[in-house]
Amino acid sequence: MKRLPIFLIAALLFAGTVARAQQNSQWTYLFDGKSAEPLRGYKMTSFPTEAWKIEDGALVAQTGVPNIDLVTKESYKNFELVFDWKVSVAGNGGVFFYVNEEADKQAGNGNSPNWLDNFEMQILDDINFNDKAPIRSAGSLYDLIIPTNKQLKPVGEYNQARLLVNNNHVEHWLNGRKVVEYEIGSPELNQLISNSKFKNNPKFAKSTDGLIMLQHHGQKIWLKDIKVRRL
Repeated sequence: MKRLPIFLIAALLFAGTVARAQQNSQWTYLFDGKSAEPLRGYKMTSFPTEAWKIEDGALVAQTGVPNIDLVTKESYKNFELVFDWKVSVAGNGGVFFYVNEEADKQAGNGNSPNWLDNFEMQILDDINFNDKAPIRSAGSLYDLIIPTNKQLKPVGEYNQARLLVNNNHVEHWLNGRKVVEYEIGSPELNQLISNSKFKNNPKFAKSTDGLIMLQHHGQKIWLKDIKVRRL
């Protein structure tokens, strides 16, 4: 058997590494204005067409129907997610990550109960929603970290959002500004959790991989240009 020269082996290994890096850096549309094929309903094999509809290039949560959260069909550990969002007056929603589907839907409204178990980047009408606590405002790490340096668009206008999760480092971006930053598992974050509504939940923030979830809270929200890439 003929042995390959060392330099050729090194070149092949390098080429493979570059190819994998390029593959990981490619953006995948979860919703491109026409298709939401990479998404499905929580604990469903199909897309919940009554709870979410495509209207004028946006994915729109419907009112007057049972709430059904959307989840990605694939799991994501290290990733970057970008999307545009707007809400109706007093609208509420959120983006979650590292979600699993162990729990049944909540009785009475159809949501998943994962807001109790997973980190959430909040989507909200800060002005008209009845809960005006900054720690639960748009862009916040829900109930844990107040967003800073935030510029929120008026209700009815789209906000640009970015969620970065990479080796336990997490950033929330809103309209081109970083508004929240934290390290999963850090003493600082663990202290915040111990002082929050999640303190008595042994499952909170324990998942280290899983699905991305888009919350249906019962109010109308519009999402568009939703794309993700692995890091």
